[in-house]
Amino acid sequence: MSPRTEKWDRRFLALAEFIAQWSKDPSTKTGAVIVDPENRIVSVGYNGFPQGVADLPERLNNRELKYKLTVHCERNALIFAHESVKGCRLYTWPFMSCSPCASMMIQAGIIEAVAPFSDNPRWAEDFKLATEQFEEAGVKLKLFT
Repeated sequence: MSPRTEKWDRRFLALAEFIAQWSKDPSTKTGAVIVDPENRIVSVGYNGFPQGVADLPERLNNRELKYKLTVHCERNALIFAHESVKGCRLYTWPFMSCSPCASMMIQAGIIEAVAPFSDNPRWAEDFKLATEQFEEAGVKLKLFT
């Protein structure tokens, strides 16, 4: 197993930040990177509409509709993985996963979630629930300030 250091974590967070820029969401661009225990990239994802669904400005600028159509970066990374992600780490940018994504990560076998710390009041309740889920399921959560 390759040694895991904070340097690796920061590299993968930087990669998640880079991948987030591929999103067409005008307000919140999110990215995810799934890494195996050997520090090899297994999959990546960013938030966006499903394949074949048009990224029309009127959809992207309507928050309620956009939320209904958007596939989160974590979900895309899990879907795009061509191998099992059991035992892997999942890095997200610019904040930790929401509770529905946490549920999917747990079910898929992710053992650690790494993200920048965020105290955005809009997501506080969801971050709290996701944190509780991770704790109950034995998934390590590492937040960077």
